[in-house]
Amino acid sequence: MTLSAGSRLGPYEILAAIGAGGMGEVYRAKDPRLGRDVAIKVLPPSFSADADRLRRFEQEAKAAGVLNHPNITAVHDVGMHDGAPYVVQELLEGETLRAVLSGGRLSPRKAIDYSLQIVHGLAAAHEKGIVHRDLKPENIFVTNDGRLKILDFGLAKLTHTEERGQVTNLPTATAGTEPGVVMGTLGYMSPEQVRGRPADARSDIFSFGAILYEMLSGRRAFHGDSAADTMSAILKEDPPDLSVTNQNVPPGLDRIVRHCLEKNPEQRFHSAHDVAFDLESLSERSGPAAALRTRPRSASLRPWLGGALLGALVAGGLLFLALRNAPVAPASYNQLTFRRGTIWSARFGSDGKSVLYSAAWDGEPIEIFVSSPGTPESRTFGLPGADVLAVSAAGDIAASLDSRVLGEFQRAGTLARLSSTGGGAPRRVLDDVQFADWSPDGKELAIVRAENGRVRLQFPIGKVLFETQGWIGTPRVSPKGDRVAFLDHPVGGDDGGLVTVVDLAGKKTNVSGIFGSIQGLAWSSDASEIWFTAGVANRALYAVSLAGRQRLVSSVTGSLTLQDISRDGRVLMVDQQSRLGLVALAPGGKRERDLSWLDWSRPSGLSADGRSVLFYESGAGGGPGYSAYVRGTDGSPAVRLGEGQSMSLSPDGKWALALLDKLTNPHFLLYPTGAGQQRPLPLGDLLPRAGRFFPDGRRVLVAAAAKGQRVRQYLTDVDGSKPQPVAPEGFLLPVISPDGTRLLTRGPDDKAWIFSVRGGEPTLVPEIAAADTVAGWTSEGRGLYVQRGVTIPARIDRFDFATRRFETWKEIVPSDVAGIVRISSVFISPDGTFYAYAYSRALSNLYLVEGLR
Repeated sequence: MTLSAGSRLGPYEILAAIGAGGMGEVYRAKDPRLGRDVAIKVLPPSFSADADRLRRFEQEAKAAGVLNHPNITAVHDVGMHDGAPYVVQELLEGETLRAVLSGGRLSPRKAIDYSLQIVHGLAAAHEKGIVHRDLKPENIFVTNDGRLKILDFGLAKLTHTEERGQVTNLPTATAGTEPGVVMGTLGYMSPEQVRGRPADARSDIFSFGAILYEMLSGRRAFHGDSAADTMSAILKEDPPDLSVTNQNVPPGLDRIVRHCLEKNPEQRFHSAHDVAFDLESLSERSGPAAALRTRPRSASLRPWLGGALLGALVAGGLLFLALRNAPVAPASYNQLTFRRGTIWSARFGSDGKSVLYSAAWDGEPIEIFVSSPGTPESRTFGLPGADVLAVSAAGDIAASLDSRVLGEFQRAGTLARLSSTGGGAPRRVLDDVQFADWSPDGKELAIVRAENGRVRLQFPIGKVLFETQGWIGTPRVSPKGDRVAFLDHPVGGDDGGLVTVVDLAGKKTNVSGIFGSIQGLAWSSDASEIWFTAGVANRALYAVSLAGRQRLVSSVTGSLTLQDISRDGRVLMVDQQSRLGLVALAPGGKRERDLSWLDWSRPSGLSADGRSVLFYESGAGGGPGYSAYVRGTDGSPAVRLGEGQSMSLSPDGKWALALLDKLTNPHFLLYPTGAGQQRPLPLGDLLPRAGRFFPDGRRVLVAAAAKGQRVRQYLTDVDGSKPQPVAPEGFLLPVISPDGTRLLTRGPDDKAWIFSVRGGEPTLVPEIAAADTVAGWTSEGRGLYVQRGVTIPARIDRFDFATRRFETWKEIVPSDVAGIVRISSVFISPDGTFYAYAYSRALSNLYLVEGLR
């Protein structure tokens, strides 16, 4: 049945034919009820009598219809017209992954980005018991905003219904997926599919591995002169090493590819979630691929030529590339703040026009400011040390008093209620609250608070709806008051996570993909979506429905954090530039020197003479993982030593200890800082977590875990002697005394203890508080340098073992204090003549944005 433009198919108006193939015809159509363009796949009436073809068509619709994920093509509707069944799907703009790969191999960063989106989509399907069984570049679509969509679940099969013997003869050609052949496409089929055996989730993982290999190498993993040669390669051969075709592929990524392509399904990753976990470990600060990149929208429909490509697109059921019917006015960004510093939060006032925000300007303490429309000036609210958390419809303010930094992304203070007029003293409600939001009627508060080692979401206060060992960000109560949306960050100290919704009964639903960086959340003005900001190197603005339909709203240069959305759709956003910098004072120096190299420079050791500092980069400049560097404290250029998170510098400055593949295959390498060859530091069956040189430069203290056991401290040497335990399980990596005989560490009880390397009972140091950080030992081991809390400037005291007293040694902070939010990773020489530390700087501007849709 061929449909002409202007004809109707059920309620849909046909606009144009897109393509045709063995599985039917595809049309671009308009749904007049919702005013949107869609793609419709129609099975010809002449084939309706073909039970197998009709079964596969219905199976595709049912399989895809139960899947609701941003990386899987959405099915809107199914129906029958004049004896011909049809399925209605979303219409996309972009091109297939096959078309993308025609331009050659991808960078490792881009390949990881795309791969994470694919495996997140597969994981969602596998959780529903659905296996794709025909994953290939032709069945993966890359939209213009950088989102990947898995197409064509027509070959998918519910795993609990699959039985042996349901496949027929092997195909003799590779183009298409015609009925009556083994399900799958040569070159991407798993060995079990080639043998005609049942396919499960691990079969999709094999196919994914072949795709990832092709993205990285620019060539197919398995390709022969004939179908038989290709099948033989799948069954018996491994693809050429990636190092031959792309020397920039990180070893950890190569291992993931090899693990996916194991011939025996039992030896592969057993789930797509496992693959995602390992991929995310390679892009910790770069973020997973759910953070979509933006591409320019096409100005016209892209012509599609070539029978094989067209057939593949039709098999996928989509050929998109539609234009908007009318131009959309661009959003306007109106800058509200102009001072230099950090904005912590912002909310619209109860009038919907004024804006309340909390900021620390020019190195001063945080306080609340009020901005009014039409003026660039802001007035202080008159409450220093306060952070605005939420504003109720009646104008009451939930604020955090004495707000303090808990880590890179968390703060806590005393929850208090204020009048929006600023009159009267604040009424204190509850201590140690991290976030809060009002119910629609302004009578109750949703809060986030840490209790008994867990971070808990409560609504109302006292009723726990969700808890985690990670952290919870930006809870927002829905306009109906029947649920709370929030950001679930499963790992403490990391801002990766996803959008989650919980109802008043505690039923949790994850509605977005996982992002490497996700901060800021609010309900849309019509409450139909949850808007949030997330991204790879920079955060963009996204929207997701409660059903999981995710879309890109806006992407600009910079890293955005959503703050609030008004009832009329105006948006408050903070554009923030965050950096981790490195400062050092060289021996004999009078002034500190900023030694920051790229965007996230964290020190990990000083040489005994203070002339070299070891550090690592873990931001956008550090690549998918970490990169280790050494630099002279005289300001000479940094030298990149190699991949990995640097751990310690030998006292003579000649060797650096680094941890590589910390999640997938953790192992230590010793890098020479000058001429020489790198070498491993073997630990047998132990899995290393951290390490530190002893003052003699020969021995190394390592934090490692034996299989099935908790982390403990071991003593080894650079030649790889058998590690010997020196502290019980659960103690953190110690700070070593100058003579190498004592270890200062913090135990599971969060108290400070001193162990002797020779053994014996540990000694408690009760004066060291839980919020304190030991930065080093003083000369001859007579005391300790201790960073007291997380104040700015950072206060460093000397603690003397003999007197059991603290005395102030120094306050440290960069000369430019604007935007400094934390001092960390402090290293001090025993005599106190030189040191190094890291500082976190966040510089922000607040924007009022209008016209976003």
